[in-house]
Amino acid sequence: MTAGVNALPIATKAHVLLAVQSFSNFTKDNDPHGEHDFGDFQIEGETYFWKIDYYALDMNGGSEDPAAPEKTVRVLTIMRADEY
Repeated sequence: MTAGVNALPIATKAHVLLAVQSFSNFTKDNDPHGEHDFGDFQIEGETYFWKIDYYALDMNGGSEDPAAPEKTVRVLTIMRADEY
């Protein structure tokens, strides 16, 4: 999580984490390739984004096969929209 999310009051931060865990509002606009690796939502009037990126095992560039766990490190980032 970014510094802005980490600085949230614990109750708000918990609400944000639960929103990421339960996110299912995938549409053609926010998920055009059907990868389910990005989402956005609002809590208490603030917009948040989450994104999953797929890296090679050495973390030096993208994974050659993101669907293969033995070749991929997945990184989840959660941020406030104003941090983008």
